[in-house]
Amino acid sequence: MNNFASQVRGARGLLNLTQQDLADISRVSLRTIVQLERGEKQPSASIAQALKLSLEAAGVEFIPENGGGPGVRLAKRP
Repeated sequence: MNNFASQVRGARGLLNLTQQDLADISRVSLRTIVQLERGEKQPSASIAQALKLSLEAAGVEFIPENGGGPGVRLAKRP
């Protein structure tokens, strides 16, 4: 599984979202999300952006590569 797929799966876990929930909020097909998380498909730039923006809007922050590897965490709420 690639880093982005792992981040998406981790973000879903933090938010307690199913793959179907993510499909609904991101407007990305369930099949694409399943294939992405299984490592069967690399997302296009537009699909990756849609997933990332949807998960960020739901309260997750994507952490870039920083020596310990990329990840996700719950974003601080103001």
